[in-house]
Amino acid sequence: MNKEYQFIDVSLHGSVGVVALNRPKVLNAINRPMVTEIVTVIEEFDRNEQVKVIVLCGNGRAFAAGADIDEMAEANAIELELLNQFTEWDRIAWVKKPIIGAVQGFALGGGFELALCCDILFAAHDAEFGFPEISLGVMPGAGGTQRLTKLMGKSKAMEWLLTGDRMSANEALHYGVINRVIAKELLLEETMKFANKIAKQAPLSLRLIKESVLKAVDYSLYEGMQYERKNFYLLFASKDQKEGMQAFIEKRKPNFEGE
Repeated sequence: MNKEYQFIDVSLHGSVGVVALNRPKVLNAINRPMVTEIVTVIEEFDRNEQVKVIVLCGNGRAFAAGADIDEMAEANAIELELLNQFTEWDRIAWVKKPIIGAVQGFALGGGFELALCCDILFAAHDAEFGFPEISLGVMPGAGGTQRLTKLMGKSKAMEWLLTGDRMSANEALHYGVINRVIAKELLLEETMKFANKIAKQAPLSLRLIKESVLKAVDYSLYEGMQYERKNFYLLFASKDQKEGMQAFIEKRKPNFEGE
């Protein structure tokens, strides 16, 4: 990973690819070029056979304190419609490998939306989440109203979205928005430990489990179960299934190769 990026840091740690937002002087405020870099690298990791899991985090005191308001303040509706900037965000949802987010400090507005694109979210005790767009006379546009509602239900999501209030890490945990609250100084270490644990699993199983869970969010129970069943059958065409079951029979650790 020798390529230089302007707004992010990129590194590879064994089987874990790490993308760190890197505009610390403005609390990692998200502008369009940063989104392009994030999406480009995540897609590269998705195609890289060495990478099994992707970690998304932020350098400095915050994960991301929101979108870059200067970039949008003078925009008009037709300009934004033609630009159609959020189609880039859609590509994150197409990534097949698990994405784990590590949030410290602020995850507000677009920063919260980016965090919600992750499959699993860990947060430091000082993390604060929220959608302050209402106070700017606008609303979330990169999936905030949709993803938050699917996570916590209509009534609670409506409360946070209409008030713009901040949500603490413990509140986010309570409402199922995040998976764990971790001491700030241990956040990245614990996130990487978890990522490495997941990276040892069969890559095709990781891929098809993620796919099936995401379908469960949108499909009816019957349709979701049909999708799950097809993916279950599909894994029996893999070498990893044979290796995993043979290793179980032989009472040894499996050697998964993603085939």
